[in-house]
Amino acid sequence: MLYLFDNISVDTGRRELRQDGELRAVEPQVFDLLEYLIRNRDRVVSREDLLVGVWNGRIVSESTIASRINAVRTAIGDNGEDQRLVRTVLRKGIRFVGAVREEPRPEATTTVTAAEQSRSVLSLPDRPSIAVLPFTNMGSDTEQDYFADGISEDIITALSKLRWFFVIARNSSFTYKGRAVDIRQVGHELGVRYVLEGSVRKGGGRVRISVQLIDAETGKHLWADRYDRDLTDIFALQDEITKKVVAAIEPSRRYSFAAPFAARFRCLGHADSSQLPVLEADQGREPSRNRGS
Repeated sequence: MLYLFDNISVDTGRRELRQDGELRAVEPQVFDLLEYLIRNRDRVVSREDLLVGVWNGRIVSESTIASRINAVRTAIGDNGEDQRLVRTVLRKGIRFVGAVREEPRPEATTTVTAAEQSRSVLSLPDRPSIAVLPFTNMGSDTEQDYFADGISEDIITALSKLRWFFVIARNSSFTYKGRAVDIRQVGHELGVRYVLEGSVRKGGGRVRISVQLIDAETGKHLWADRYDRDLTDIFALQDEITKKVVAAIEPSRRYSFAAPFAARFRCLGHADSSQLPVLEADQGREPSRNRGS
């Protein structure tokens, strides 16, 4: 769907926001919030509505919600004083009050090559499959591109070491660098169930990194987090965030995959199924290999 208001166009299929025809960089969660407000513009949206509709039931602080609302206003040329488009209703919530015109998104006419046809029919592997997209540099400093790319590459490397993950190689996932893409399309083209994306913003001696794990079949956010750190040692910061991201993703993804094997593992006389990856290795399972290199 294409939403048009003022000089702004919001393309929900491509997940693009344009102002006067120019593409503007928007953090994924900020885009989700904007889309949610536009779709529910006929009513006041409460804090509880936002937690369910945007944060998938996760409890987040008032300051986090307020910062995302401010980011939405900034992205569409609004502010907390004027509130031309996003209005705060005291003790009730917020509402998108701009005049919106809806148009179906025009389908691009393209010539599909044999290689693209082959890629479009990739089936999902029998393990949790993940593609890590290049993180978006939200600042104007091009030097920060190297830092953003380094974060993505470190996460790819760390995930590839876990044998119960199927991880798309850097050369494949980085073809989407600088492109506003539909996550469901990425999952379809790369043959993965999950997509990890994020953004990097640097300010003075600090850096903020936002990360989101998305179900590529539904486009739903499964997990998200934000890291605010002092920028004293880039490499140490990369290592720290990589470990936290992997630790956050690994338990939920690992045990959803391992469940079918747990009963069999216990039948062998082991009460603790957390050793399941060791069993898989003992049974001669091939270590996971990057796909699409």
